[in-house]
Amino acid sequence: MLEAVSGQPHADTDTIFGTVRAALPDVSRQAVYDVLAALTTVGLVRRIQPTGSVARYESRVGDNHHHVVCRSCGVIADVDCAVGDAPCLVPSDPTGDLDGFIVDEAEVVYWGVCPDCAASQGTSITIS
Repeated sequence: MLEAVSGQPHADTDTIFGTVRAALPDVSRQAVYDVLAALTTVGLVRRIQPTGSVARYESRVGDNHHHVVCRSCGVIADVDCAVGDAPCLVPSDPTGDLDGFIVDEAEVVYWGVCPDCAASQGTSITIS
């Protein structure tokens, strides 16, 4: 299971199931769901689910990286931490909105159009 997740970052459950089933033809879909849940619980796998997407899994854990998602094709790529150490972002009013929470992680999802989709749509990408 870990090989399947590591070999296909941001893969959905169906893709992981297909990969595992190729190696273990008798594995059930429920077994894949159960093992993914267990691996996520112990921190060996990270589950992400960008808005409008099915759950996806990756083996890059423990570094609080972020993701960029293409609005057109849905491809997901890793983005290193936005600023400094985890939690990457410091709330503007750490005493007001957090009601005593100790923040240890920040989740940021960047949305845009990937280079392949931009090229096929004739869209130019300008970075300022």
